[in-house]
Amino acid sequence: MKWRMFLERRSVAGSDTVEIWECEWENQEGMQARKRFVRKVGDEQPLTSSVALASLQQAICWSYGRTLANIAVYSPQLLGHFPDSAGTDARLPCEFVDAGKFRHGAPRWWCRTHQTHWGTKADQQSVAQSLAMTCANHQQSMNYVLTPFELNVDDYDLIEVTCCLPPAISTRIITRASPTIELRLRTGAKSKTSTTQHAAISLVYEQQLGLFKNGEIARVNITPPAALDFVLALEANRAMTCISCSHCQYPHLDLGDFARKPHRKHFCANCGRDSTWSKEPIISTPLKPLHDQLCGEGRCVRASGAIDLADYPGTDYSIWATTPAVLWRSSEPQKVGIRVQVVDRTRVLVDETFAVVTLEGKRLDRERLLCAMLERTVS
Repeated sequence: MKWRMFLERRSVAGSDTVEIWECEWENQEGMQARKRFVRKVGDEQPLTSSVALASLQQAICWSYGRTLANIAVYSPQLLGHFPDSAGTDARLPCEFVDAGKFRHGAPRWWCRTHQTHWGTKADQQSVAQSLAMTCANHQQSMNYVLTPFELNVDDYDLIEVTCCLPPAISTRIITRASPTIELRLRTGAKSKTSTTQHAAISLVYEQQLGLFKNGEIARVNITPPAALDFVLALEANRAMTCISCSHCQYPHLDLGDFARKPHRKHFCANCGRDSTWSKEPIISTPLKPLHDQLCGEGRCVRASGAIDLADYPGTDYSIWATTPAVLWRSSEPQKVGIRVQVVDRTRVLVDETFAVVTLEGKRLDRERLLCAMLERTVS
């Protein structure tokens, strides 16, 4: 009698549930080989998650250093695995979906949480030893925000969403930091404009806008790595759009190296398949249709005016190169130039964007300032 262990999908009668089982081929002399289901190792997740569930149990999770990512992580399993309301040390359970087969014909799964395939011999040996189905990245710590700020675009007449980076130059100590999402919002012409900063936000929009092929998507999570790569692509004028997976119709998000070099073949972070091709080399991000259709291109103008910091002795100052907005719905245009903030103790003397900034007798270069900001950015 001989056994060969493997994993197989098994549908549950009368429901949409698909289970993943450890199986074996049982060979008995003189009898035909028979497949035996030995042990259930997990449930396969649907390709898309419930919008109603997401609205009740919302969490945004992300990881730096990846080249693609899901735009949302919705799972009832996620709650209870976070040490705090926000942080960088979440350990999240794997969430597997069917990803077809490997080239040699073996079943393949994709972990949407940790963005890696599962199903190699090493993976199956791990199941037999640990009695748990986990991907190779399951111990990876992730960034997270529980119950993030929800931005409903229909609630405001002024919306400015920008990606904030550490300053290029400052009289104060500059530490390396992750990007943050800054919001400037106003509900009406006579209302006060509020400015807040967030680790990540969830943007809600009306589905009838038809921004994505998958009709279940009614929100897009704006995370620091997605926002940073998007504004840098805008800055460099790279070919950019949003392509949907040919298999699950989920919008594709490029990060890291793939967000810097347009390409034709695209790998889906939702279903783990690589069967989607664009006609031309492009960078794909769900932020592009939001940027174009919801808030327009955002009229940009060159900043005017000049400032010499020698005119403000004894004060503290910080200097940034401006970056394009992620979203911009405002009667005022975006200013392209160098932002300077001058503070005298606690009083802000200057907070404006200029065309010319002089420091210690030298005119500052915007491109060099941007490079300095990126060197101090955790991405």
